[in-house]
Amino acid sequence: MAESLIDKYKLEPKPTRCKKCGGELEYVALGEYKCRSCGYVEMDDFGKIRTFLAENGPSPAIVINQATGVSLDKINSYLRQGKIEIPEGSNIYIRCENCGTEIRYGRFCPACAAKLSKSLQGIEIGETPKVKRANAGKMRFIGSDKK
Repeated sequence: MAESLIDKYKLEPKPTRCKKCGGELEYVALGEYKCRSCGYVEMDDFGKIRTFLAENGPSPAIVINQATGVSLDKINSYLRQGKIEIPEGSNIYIRCENCGTEIRYGRFCPACAAKLSKSLQGIEIGETPKVKRANAGKMRFIGSDKK
């Protein structure tokens, strides 16, 4: 069965308890969590990749996978989300999901993104409510001053 886009790009579970003392972890930044009790620093998968790249510079996904234990699927997911990117001049790139052109990060090349954006023009986009109240009002015509 094919994996849905929602499943493919869903957020990973975040660590909540310290591996050392069992204390509560507090989010610090960019995949890093710190224990409120003992100060132990723990990384989620993104934090592991970010730390590895900061210490070792640009590296192939397989090297990142072997060094951090983060799956190639997860690394590819971060590329698709634009959280990490393949450096210019690399021998290997990911491909646009629409046309197959090589890209450094994201899901679509600039040309396909522009086409997709253009196809959305003319679609009525709703407005989110500023205040939510139970039974706040009646349905009305857009642009009408009457309620």
